Amino acid sequence: MLRDSLHSIDQHRVDQHRVDAGSAAQPRSRFVAGPSWILVAAMLALATGLTTGCTSLWPGRKDDAHDKQLNDLMKVPEPPDLIREAGAPRGLNEIAIEGVAAVNALPGTGGPADPSIYRQQLIEEMKTNDVKDPNLFLELPETALVRVQAIIPAGARRGDEIDLQIMTPPRSKVTNLHSGWLLDTRLRQQIRIQNSVRQSEVMAVGIGPVLTRADYEGGAEETHRIEGRVIGGGRVQNDRTLGFVLRPEFQHVKMSAGLAGAINHRFYFFDGTTRRGIAKPTEDDYIEIDVHPRYRGQETRLMAIIGAIGVKPESSATQARLIELSKRLKEPATAADAANQLEALGESAIPTLTESLTTSNPELKYYAAEALAYLDRVESIAPLEESIRNVAAFRHPGLAALQGMESHEALAALKRLMDQSSLETRYGAFCAIRRRSDGKTSLGGKSIGTALKLYRIASQGSPAVVISTRETPEIVLFGNVSSLEIPDFLFGSDGLLLKPDTSQSGQIHISRFQAGQADKRVTVSGGVDAVIAGIVAVGGGYGDVVNTLRNAKAAGFLRDQLALDPLPKSLRTYHRDDSPSLEDTPIPAGERSPQSQDF
Repeated sequence: MLRDSLHSIDQHRVDQHRVDAGSAAQPRSRFVAGPSWILVAAMLALATGLTTGCTSLWPGRKDDAHDKQLNDLMKVPEPPDLIREAGAPRGLNEIAIEGVAAVNALPGTGGPADPSIYRQQLIEEMKTNDVKDPNLFLELPETALVRVQAIIPAGARRGDEIDLQIMTPPRSKVTNLHSGWLLDTRLRQQIRIQNSVRQSEVMAVGIGPVLTRADYEGGAEETHRIEGRVIGGGRVQNDRTLGFVLRPEFQHVKMSAGLAGAINHRFYFFDGTTRRGIAKPTEDDYIEIDVHPRYRGQETRLMAIIGAIGVKPESSATQARLIELSKRLKEPATAADAANQLEALGESAIPTLTESLTTSNPELKYYAAEALAYLDRVESIAPLEESIRNVAAFRHPGLAALQGMESHEALAALKRLMDQSSLETRYGAFCAIRRRSDGKTSLGGKSIGTALKLYRIASQGSPAVVISTRETPEIVLFGNVSSLEIPDFLFGSDGLLLKPDTSQSGQIHISRFQAGQADKRVTVSGGVDAVIAGIVAVGGGYGDVVNTLRNAKAAGFLRDQLALDPLPKSLRTYHRDDSPSLEDTPIPAGERSPQSQDF
């Protein structure tokens, strides 16, 4: 029909043209041609509408399907009760990064790097840094090509220190990385897609002395001598951001802004003189989260508390919610989540949480105390100290809660915990103090050259020597540690020899013999701290100190306990009593932490 109408219009235009041509003496009238062009325009508009699906030209008529789609798009979803019902956190995963680097200053235990993808990658890096003749450098016996790996935790900020893992590639000719120095390296996230490797931008840089597995683990395995770590040798280059991703049914710009407003009502801080919330809605389905200063290092907990925030503003219904949460806080099966929701409420929940501290149930008391600690309430300190002292599953999270409290009473509680018989409690409390802003003045300690930090901690617990292989190179002496008793001699690593002074009781000669270098000797007392200082004085590093102490313990020359990273494990199960009123479901307490080792 539309085609026939257009054909008749065209025929009418042809006939009209002939009429106009036959009567040239008469002036052309606009009235004659006008209706035809109007009809053409109308029919073309109708044709366009039919082919494109546009709304009708007739006034008052609408495309119902199109309007429904538009209305659905503009409609704001009904808000949930809690933020966690609208989406899920993002950015809590750890990021694995890696790179290739060179270790130098080896005493002839390095070796030439065979042609490989690692060698080519390192040469390209060296050329970028204007290293002259990189191929010759990689052939030296004092040099070793190594792979470097690290983990960037959630919430990491630029400048944060991370540990680096070192290993040689397969079929490497390197025999020992002891006393080596990791040269400047750049680490990236690498994704392998089929036969290619895609790299991110530089996410961390690293440098520092290598501590081999043979130094702190011992054993005759060859792999222990060509693997190790650089403690705190990496520096994060970019801040890691956290976020909250909305589910499809809640994706709307007003919903995103509303949830961010609820978060900022609960969490904010002062940036100079400006009050600033931690949440920023950047998309209709994404809210960017800054880490609140109180939760620095506890990002997983922060996101859990954000998820427990109620979306609706506080009102008369809040009191009813407090009553309901108070009931749930008295039941072991629901107490942990109830405590999170009360912590999310903030100041208004303090009376409810404080009341729960009177319970005799250690589990319920702990949940309430932990929530109060993150609200910076001093009422939480005593029950947290009790939980850390008596319940192994609560040590790791409890110490983290005390660590972040600015109160001097929290610091005093951590110091008291260093008197406990449990070594993991003592060292865990020590590390919590060291990480605090006032930790340096509280613990004292002294630097032994550039190799390590040595601490002497008065403690009522049994004497112990603790070696650290993470965060920072340090030796901690708890209590009155006995002197070394060497009857004849003790070999250390890299040419170290310890012998008793036969002319003066209690004195030890420390010598170091290295090829191509002058012999070095020093005489010190037999105290562990003096021996450590003597080893560094003759040119030894942290690996030499660790190796010597381990050998002394194995030979029976060190009578007191020697432990490697005896920190509370964060993944522990709390077993409830067999009371019929309590459920038997075990509760995981936190995340996995490095294994500790006792020699």
